[in-house]
Amino acid sequence: MNTVVSADGTAIAYSKVGQGPAVILVDGAMCFRAMGPAEPLAKLLADSYTVYTYDRRGRGGSGDTAPYAVEREVEDLDALIKEAGGSAYLYGISSGAVLACDAAARLGGVRKLAVYEPPFVVDGTHEARPADYLDRMDAMIAQDRRGDAVTTFMKTVGVPGIVVAIMKLTPNFKKLKAVAHTLPYDFRVLGDTGRGQPLNAARWAGAQLPALVMDGGKSPVYMRNGAKALSQALPSAGYRTLPGQTHLLKPEAVAPVLKEFFVG
Repeated sequence: MNTVVSADGTAIAYSKVGQGPAVILVDGAMCFRAMGPAEPLAKLLADSYTVYTYDRRGRGGSGDTAPYAVEREVEDLDALIKEAGGSAYLYGISSGAVLACDAAARLGGVRKLAVYEPPFVVDGTHEARPADYLDRMDAMIAQDRRGDAVTTFMKTVGVPGIVVAIMKLTPNFKKLKAVAHTLPYDFRVLGDTGRGQPLNAARWAGAQLPALVMDGGKSPVYMRNGAKALSQALPSAGYRTLPGQTHLLKPEAVAPVLKEFFVG
């Protein structure tokens, strides 16, 4: 494990594999190097790139300096880009897609940006997130109700109740509870993008670079509409649907698309 020190002094743990131009993978909620899609994807990209996977702050081997702010996570990515030699391609998935967009809008050194299914609600095809959702999530964490926070999140993103019940009996649920305190971080990254209203394109006006927004052909309509809306909000983005994929994207499906986009 390697670490890089972010602007506020927080140690950010990362791994790297492969050789070539740098690619940094940005995880979504509750994922980190030891659990999630980043490590398998990194192995598939390693024949063409030096791929950086990292633990977002508060997860795995990374620190978690208080108070939290989205700007600190952008600074974490800035530190990783500098560690990678000053420039890198970014790929983010789910809430990590939104963080990657924020970083691309604010930082130099991002060569291209690729994202998959930011969890936006931009119209009436899905119920808007309740206005008090973040407050309730903060309260659960403050009361050390980590299991409740995880199950609330799972139900919010559409995981069936029977699946949630089964997950609570598996070893992975303990890993999820260990990073449950970072769930409010992700919803702060999302901001007001879940209210069922059009996106504020001004948020990413600074992302003046080639971008690709992807969704899955079997994903819910609201998720695909959100991806499409982001592709229109970014200054210079293409839009692509990966046939047969859902929000649980298979690394084998996205790796060749990323290779094609990053070298194109």
